[in-house]
Amino acid sequence: MPYEWIATLMFSTMLLMMITGQRVFGAIGFVAVVAAISLWGTGGSDMGFSSIMKLMKWTPLLTLPMFVFMGYVMSESRLAEDLYKMFHVWFGPLPGGLAIGTILLMVMISVMNGLSVAGMAIGATIALPELARRGYDKQLISGVIQAGSSLGILIPPSVVMVLFSLIARAPVNQLWLAGIMPGLLMAAMFMIYVVFRAWLNPALAPRMTPEERAEISWTERLLLLRAGLLPVLIFAAMMVPFIKGWASLTEASVIGAVTSVMAAVIKRRFSWKVFETATRSTLAITVMFMLIIMAAMSFGAVFDGLGAGRAIEDFFLRDLGLSAWQVLVLMQLSFLVMGMFLDDTAMLVIVAPIYVGLARQLGFDLVWYGILYTITCQIAYLTPPFGYNLFLMRAMAPRDYTLAVIYRSVLPFVGIMLVTLIVVGLFPQIALWLPNKVLGL
Repeated sequence: MPYEWIATLMFSTMLLMMITGQRVFGAIGFVAVVAAISLWGTGGSDMGFSSIMKLMKWTPLLTLPMFVFMGYVMSESRLAEDLYKMFHVWFGPLPGGLAIGTILLMVMISVMNGLSVAGMAIGATIALPELARRGYDKQLISGVIQAGSSLGILIPPSVVMVLFSLIARAPVNQLWLAGIMPGLLMAAMFMIYVVFRAWLNPALAPRMTPEERAEISWTERLLLLRAGLLPVLIFAAMMVPFIKGWASLTEASVIGAVTSVMAAVIKRRFSWKVFETATRSTLAITVMFMLIIMAAMSFGAVFDGLGAGRAIEDFFLRDLGLSAWQVLVLMQLSFLVMGMFLDDTAMLVIVAPIYVGLARQLGFDLVWYGILYTITCQIAYLTPPFGYNLFLMRAMAPRDYTLAVIYRSVLPFVGIMLVTLIVVGLFPQIALWLPNKVLGL
């Protein structure tokens, strides 16, 4: 059988298994193992073993549990509640003010955690009940929480960017800095959309009443501002030593985790229950990621062994004769399609090595390309049928938040993400200005 047909069979089998409800790492790993042994006999098992050993040597992966632990400590010790109360008091009088506060909360959570799952957990447990109690529209609530939580993989410290840096051999400090401006741009566009929708239809997002505002003195409002300093201090304690070169990436992640624990202790909210819940949740998330990465690396090794990467490059550049920008657009479109079915980590480890090599060959800046990839991952989180945040929202939200409501709620935010992707693609300096300025590149 031609290698092209084998590669197509591998992808179609993997997607079919996922559609039937198999776990992501199980579907990818099964296809990888069967394909390796079928093609190379018993010696094919060495491909998976070498992938596992390569994974064990990726020391930056030690940052994964640190960032996840940091986010869960902030959530379980209710430090995020202080942030939400601050945003509620200061933005409540605006049209859609509480939804704006929810997006800002997600930005702050992103600063303290590199995954979207922490933002989803906090949004569903803290923001959703309060928004619902104040009469906000269900679709608006669902869309704001899902879109806002996806900012966790674009605003540093981003675990997805750490993994991308390993694949592309691009400096993670440049990637993190490059994600700040696009992340803030996207958050601002989310907030503008919310204000516009609430202005057109005030019933979707009722404002805080004058009586409620009068109950809160200016002294209380100013005291609440201290809650906003906490994530800034944690972010600075973690990022400054790393950017200055005083600490490695792994050491910086440990500093962030320790700082979050210290903040909880100072607030007298760190208990054995908080520690146990945060640790168990961290282990569950970390193991899930490691299994997916391990399976995806094995799949990628087989896929690369077939020469599929070279075949794709030849197809784009020689057979089709496309320009560099046409190839870039096709790569992003294929990522968007794959994101409907694959986990972002699986996409990264299976396909990104091929596309990164292609982007390098075409002369694109890999830091800028990493930001485009990360935004595409955000979109993949929200696109049916298998968007990660869609199912998280369904699992965490009340029963009346049906899949139909959840699916419809993300459409305008996906549109905003696509606009951000196009803008950053057309104007690379939006992403590259800050790392060039800070690092003097």
